[in-house]
Amino acid sequence: MRITVLTDLEKKDPRSYDKVVDQVVEALTAGGHEATVLGVHRDLHALIDGLTKPKPELVFNLFENFGKVRFGAVGVVGLLDLLEVPYVGGGPGEFFVQQDKAVTKKLLAFERVQFPDFAVFARGSEFETGGNLRMPLFVKPLTMDASIGIESNSLVDNTRDLLRRISTIHTRIKDDALVEEYIDGRELHVGLIGNQRPEVLPPIEIDFTGMPDGLPHILGGKAKWDVDSPEYKGTKSVLAELAPDLRAKVDQAALAAYRALRVRDYGRVDLRVTAAGEVFVIEVNASCYLERESEYALAAQAAGMTQAKLVNRIVDCATERLGLKKL
Repeated sequence: MRITVLTDLEKKDPRSYDKVVDQVVEALTAGGHEATVLGVHRDLHALIDGLTKPKPELVFNLFENFGKVRFGAVGVVGLLDLLEVPYVGGGPGEFFVQQDKAVTKKLLAFERVQFPDFAVFARGSEFETGGNLRMPLFVKPLTMDASIGIESNSLVDNTRDLLRRISTIHTRIKDDALVEEYIDGRELHVGLIGNQRPEVLPPIEIDFTGMPDGLPHILGGKAKWDVDSPEYKGTKSVLAELAPDLRAKVDQAALAAYRALRVRDYGRVDLRVTAAGEVFVIEVNASCYLERESEYALAAQAAGMTQAKLVNRIVDCATERLGLKKL
């Protein structure tokens, strides 16, 4: 197939995209596809032209942000729908739901999937009491991803620090604040692939044993992106070792969350597991990060899939869902 890998550019430089883009192109080429990159930096006309002159047979969507538009990724896939261009991964509804974490939790509640109790502190509104939430609490932006706005002081154990952190998110991140009860336990990332009968991949655990004393065991912005920080050096992703009964509970929770949010083709569910074996869904990530060292790619490797095989299987899931003919 003629597949366009769609990505946002950090600046007008056509090569200013994430390294995962070239990896996906390489994988698609290895799978026999004709893959090209369409990178766009805040230019709606260039985006439309790139998707229509000529129209690709399929788009592998890796778009994360359109400029500073808060729900820019939602608008991009909405445009794909309007242009009737078939694409891999989540649509406008899935992207909106996963970005608004409060809506995510309400949908999970309807499906009786367990998650931490929470409250939303909106900008422009008076501070609430947080209801019956129990300290310690975890405070993060409501609609941001990639651990933006999550730092070591995001975990609070008193009202003064809670209000201070909420105010920081309102003023510096310019987002509403999501406050949820902190689940002390193991952090697992569970990848899934497929639509009608999704396959649950082996869970990956975030190992915090190297984290310096005094720092909370959370995967914040520094732990994800700052390679020189103690948080980054103190965490690693490993294949989780779970007893069969706990593995079954984790798989069931991940699958229920994946289906509740109608994730398409592929995604990742982040969970916390307490010492007592309770499983809490923290976030659901449609069209999750595919870089070869990411938790999702590591899970696929544990299931016997190279990155090339994984990417092409995702394409197969999308073409089957869309009713497209294979070569």
